[in-house]
Amino acid sequence: MKDGGQQDAGRATRAPSLADLIIVLTALVALVGGSLALFGLDALDGPMQVALVLCALVAMLVVLKNGHRWEEIEASGQRALSSITSAVFILLAVGALIGTWNMSGTIPTLVSYGIQVLSPGWYYAATALICGIVAMSIGSSWTTAATVGVGLVGIATMLGVSAPITAGAVISGAYLGDKLSPLSETTVLTAQMVRVNVYEHIKRQAWTSIPAFVIAFALFLLIGQIWGPAATDLGDTAGELAALGDLYWITPLNLLPLLLLVVLSVRKVPATLALMAAAIFAGIVGVFTQPAVIRAFVGEPALNSVAAGIKAVWRAMANGFEKSSGLADVDRLLSRGGMDSMLPTLWLIIGAVTFGTLLEEFGLLNRLIEPMVRAARSTGRLFVTVFASAFGLNLIAGDQYIALVLPTRIYRAEFARRGLAPANLSRLAADSGTVTSPLVPWNSCGAFMGAVLGVPTLAYLPFCFFNIASPLLSMVYGVTGFRIERLPPQHAPDQDVKGGSPS
Repeated sequence: MKDGGQQDAGRATRAPSLADLIIVLTALVALVGGSLALFGLDALDGPMQVALVLCALVAMLVVLKNGHRWEEIEASGQRALSSITSAVFILLAVGALIGTWNMSGTIPTLVSYGIQVLSPGWYYAATALICGIVAMSIGSSWTTAATVGVGLVGIATMLGVSAPITAGAVISGAYLGDKLSPLSETTVLTAQMVRVNVYEHIKRQAWTSIPAFVIAFALFLLIGQIWGPAATDLGDTAGELAALGDLYWITPLNLLPLLLLVVLSVRKVPATLALMAAAIFAGIVGVFTQPAVIRAFVGEPALNSVAAGIKAVWRAMANGFEKSSGLADVDRLLSRGGMDSMLPTLWLIIGAVTFGTLLEEFGLLNRLIEPMVRAARSTGRLFVTVFASAFGLNLIAGDQYIALVLPTRIYRAEFARRGLAPANLSRLAADSGTVTSPLVPWNSCGAFMGAVLGVPTLAYLPFCFFNIASPLLSMVYGVTGFRIERLPPQHAPDQDVKGGSPS
């Protein structure tokens, strides 16, 4: 991070002032708030992306005003883009996967079976539980949402239950599994940053994650039983089931790509490779199980079966799959996917992460956080401050990794100085940084979830009960002292808390 007052090749640079911070944050509030006020949920189709790019330009002007060179800003932008390389390829792979899984019958088969066994009365609770189990098994909230989650939202549309509530249940379960799985990269990263054993970190997280999920599960069950349909009326879904049966050969063979993805994820194959392998494999399976669908999709009867199959898979991966059945719900389910469908999401993430990286590397975030640390004189206020920092970074920086890494780095020494065990910070950072990331539309996680589930972030946000309850419980623990672990006296010489600055 660049500190003010230093000489850079003969040029003096200044530390960011309070006025600089106010300018940047005002631009963020005005531009992002303006895009939402003018365009509503449609803001994510372009206006929000423009707002974040303009915010980044405002930050660049402030950095230039403080004496930094344009070459430094360019280098910072390059580091911002390199930090999201993994997310870029995962998003493109997910787009390809949704396209080929629709074409090959994987998602239609999941939906067809799901409609027959899942009742609207307990559908939301079952969705949260299913996604929690899957995410805990494979260690990825993104992969869970992009596969099982897509199918469950599709089933919701067919059953006539709420897609936003279902999306909230998907995200609640996905983030429970992500937090409690030793295969999750965010779980491993958080433990490493705070220097605690990953399994000890997971044990401590269970004290907030399990009660938060119980609360979420009860709320989803209550909504389904009281305000939702009491039981499945198959007459309402007979048309959709018949349409899927007419369009596809519904068979367990169509679920082989899902099985492959689970196996690869459990074996810790990188997410991009696992998703692309499952996407391509689905296309190959579809050539044999859905030849009529393949030929109709290509629309060139003269092509031989091999050429038609290759062209169909290629096109589905690039532009998604399209099908016209005459039923609106079925068409919305099937006509999705493709790498190009992820480009608006990538645009959103690029703008947000570039803005956040500029703020971090040129001292503007420290200018915001340091006074908060000094003001947090009690343990309860310190916990609230960590939450505010992590959630604020999800809002400002637009990336959950910044929201995880920066608070753990800043507050680690402060927790040690106050005699608080590092596991307290690792649990709090995960509760504050990881689970709140999908609640922000321009955050990489919020943008991803909105794109793959087909539900705007602001529409599903009120129903992400786990993601709301988890940080609240963590702060309650901090204020009340419940499950707060302390270091032995020899490791905590300074027990007199009078503020202090981070390392």
